[in-house]
Amino acid sequence: MEDRKESELKSFCSRNILIILGFSSIIAVIALIAVGLTQNKPLPENVKYGIVLDAGSSHTSLYIYKWPAEKENDTGVVHQIEECKLKGPGISRYAQRLNEIDAYLTECMERASQVIPKSQHQGTPVYLGATAGMRLLRMENEQLADKVLSVVTKSLNNYHFDFHGARIITGQEEGAYGWITINYLLGKFTQKLSWLNLKPNGGNSQGTYGALDLGGASTQITFVPQNERIESPSNALHFRLYGKDYSVYTHSFLCYGKDQALRQKLAKDIQGTNGILRDPCFHPGYEIVMNVSELYSGPCTKRFEMTLPFDEFQIQGTGNYQQCHESILELFNTSYCPYSHCSFNGIFLPPLHGDFGAFSAYYYVMEFLNFTSEETPTQEKMIDSMEKFCSQPWKELKTYFGDVKEKYLSEYCFSGAYILSLLLNGYHFTADSWKNIHFMGKVIWVLAGLWADWVTEAALGLKEVGVSLLSLAWCPVLPFTCNPS
Repeated sequence: MEDRKESELKSFCSRNILIILGFSSIIAVIALIAVGLTQNKPLPENVKYGIVLDAGSSHTSLYIYKWPAEKENDTGVVHQIEECKLKGPGISRYAQRLNEIDAYLTECMERASQVIPKSQHQGTPVYLGATAGMRLLRMENEQLADKVLSVVTKSLNNYHFDFHGARIITGQEEGAYGWITINYLLGKFTQKLSWLNLKPNGGNSQGTYGALDLGGASTQITFVPQNERIESPSNALHFRLYGKDYSVYTHSFLCYGKDQALRQKLAKDIQGTNGILRDPCFHPGYEIVMNVSELYSGPCTKRFEMTLPFDEFQIQGTGNYQQCHESILELFNTSYCPYSHCSFNGIFLPPLHGDFGAFSAYYYVMEFLNFTSEETPTQEKMIDSMEKFCSQPWKELKTYFGDVKEKYLSEYCFSGAYILSLLLNGYHFTADSWKNIHFMGKVIWVLAGLWADWVTEAALGLKEVGVSLLSLAWCPVLPFTCNPS
């Protein structure tokens, strides 16, 4: 009897021990799995974000960037992760409707709030840089320009980001930003930063690229002259980048962006008409009615303003490239030059030197005209293509390019002719130097940290500029350069 009880006890204990061991094994396996999953779980990404609003003359775009936070001195590759184009014109057009600015900014700022993790909002800097559109408004009415910036500032301060200010940059700064951006990304300041494999056509691969920027209200040319003294002090910038000194020529032509140049041409050509302007820069069959008061609004057309016997006029396209080109040339005064070399309007321009990157509207227009898919075509080929394009009937063009907005489509003939006139007759590119122009896509300058102040001080020779991405968060929107997600 006792043996049986002892046997049952042993059996009971054995069963329980097995159950306990089995349960423990299951727990251990679960624990191991949990540890394994934890070990393999990616660590939180240690990155920083930045928001830039590029407030141009015709529109404003918001860009979101991120970069590794753990890099020494916050240096590292900046990735553009989002672009949001604000619905509406440039901010200068809101001068008479300030109450609409808040709504104008809302959609893209809300998008930024969704893209950037909420935990990062307070540490994310926001910058707004306004260019030629606001420079023109400030020329016309400084108080109104200040009001626009004040309302923009108030609106952006409502978001839980680290707002660093909204300001109007100078034409000289805009030229400097474009030049530094291109050369930084091409690795021209140091071999360690060779992001692109572009090589100049012959010549020294260490030489810097010039920068050609074309916007709606202004255009900039910036480059390092070869063994030439910069005769006009206002056109000179002096940088020390990575231990090397650079003497850079730059000039910004306000009112010579493609939109304001067109307004100038129309204001000039409407004189002496009966209210019907037969314009060779628009396609045959194209017609549109404009108000004279709208044409004369703003500083760029003031020199052509006169009393006319009509309040509105009609444009009728005739589509003739050569006549369009001749009309555009009248905008460039090359009759006098107080220096050894000039571009136009008496502005000093040293002899062109090296390769040039042409971006912004240069690229948009040339891409549409199919001049960017291979090496830069010859002048002759481009002129021949422009003659054929401008002579195409408007009705046929609309059918073929039905997805392009009519305003943009109608102006490509003028814009293409204007670009060729500006480069060939304004800046004096020749058959030899023409091949050194590379249409590179748009390059976005980004006002980050104290970069604007660094540029100013460097221009005055007050400090050496080491281009780090703490103070420089530039990113070109090129498929082979940037890393958009």
